[in-house]
Parts: sequence; C-alpha cells; structure tokens
Amino acid sequence: MIRKPRIVLEIPPAPDLTNEHSLWKGGIRLVAGLDEAGRGAWAGPVVAAVVILPQIANLEKNLLGVRDSKQMNARLREYWAEIIRDQAQAWGIGYAEHSEIDQLGIVPATRLAMQRALSKLSETPDHLLIDALLLPAVDKPQTALVKGDQRSLSIAAASILAKTTRDALMRLQDTCFPLYGFIRHKGYGTRYHQQALLENGPCPIHRMSFRPLRERSGKIDPT
Repeated sequence: MIRKPRIVLEIPPAPDLTNEHSLWKGGIRLVAGLDEAGRGAWAGPVVAAVVILPQIANLEKNLLGVRDSKQMNARLREYWAEIIRDQAQAWGIGYAEHSEIDQLGIVPATRLAMQRALSKLSETPDHLLIDALLLPAVDKPQTALVKGDQRSLSIAAASILAKTTRDALMRLQDTCFPLYGFIRHKGYGTRYHQQALLENGPCPIHRMSFRPLRERSGKIDPT
C-alpha cells in the first residue's frame, strides 16, 4: 500500500519517532527512512541514503542531536553520521550520476538513487518513510512525509548520511576540477559557482540538462 503525502502543519522541535512508533505498534517491524542530497545542485550526483533504526530504549536520547541535515553545520553532520551508522540496525547509500540525471530527469534519478540505496541494505524493510516522495517501482508499503527530514528521526538520519557522503564525493571532485570551487559549494548554484561557469564554462560533471548549464554549454565541450 502506497500512502499519499501527509500534509501536517505543525513541525516538532526535533525529528522524533512518532511515525515509526505508529508503524511499530501496528506490527511493522523494520521501518526505513529515506532522503536525498544534491537534488538541486548543478553538478555531481544525487545521493540517497536509507536508515533502519532499531526498536530499543533510549534511541531518541542516543540520537538527540540529529536534525534535518540542512539545519546542521558540516562538523555536526560528520559527528552524527558516525553515531547514526553505529546506532542503525541497517543503512545503505545509493547514487545517480550527473549523466543519469541528464538522461532521466532529476526526480526519476532521485528515485533511482533511493532504489539503489535500498538494494544495499542488509535487511529488507517492511515499510518506507520517504521525504516528500514515493517510489512507484518499489513494491513496499510506503509513506511520503512532507518535511519528513524535520519530522521523522529515520528520515533525518538518512538525510545526514546522504549529505555527508555527497559532500565527501564533491571534495574529491574538487581535486579533479579545481577551477569551480566544488569544495566550497558542493555543486550548488552559488555566486562563486556562477562566476566560475562564466569564466570557464561547464566541466564534465555538470548537469547539462539544468537551465543554467544549458545557457552556458557553448563555452567548452563538456565531454
């Protein structure tokens, strides 16, 4: 059963286990939270992560500092990513490369990255909690939660793993393409990135289907 996105006006002070507990009480044992990082970037992959949290006492206390990754600085994300990997019952990471984003579109590529993350799990989830997205190709009960990374602890944990993984990848890309400042902006359309594109044109990991890149595509051959 695929549930339509829930529109809930109130956001808790911190992501919690309300949705997970509701499913656990209904006899659903393995609840997986999924989120992505890099969906709006102009370069590099979109990265998805999935986290299954265990039904143990003090779990919320153990993950007290976990938030939506966009609300945390890099140091805190790295700190909590290590704890999440240690506390999680299972977790996985999946990617869709810039070329797949150009070929499929960003939403299908994001779904593909999430499906690949699910394939990396050591356990098969019984229900998926996803940040504002559904996976029609996945034959699992699932719920799309609006602002899920601020509501669900499982989704927030996945957002941190996705973000820290992608940031590490973009730091590596900075060594290959140092003219663009990927280590600073991770491929997002900042003023610095825009200026680099004006001066140098796109590089091989830019998403050429995105409008800002199409407008500058004539400056260099991106292959």
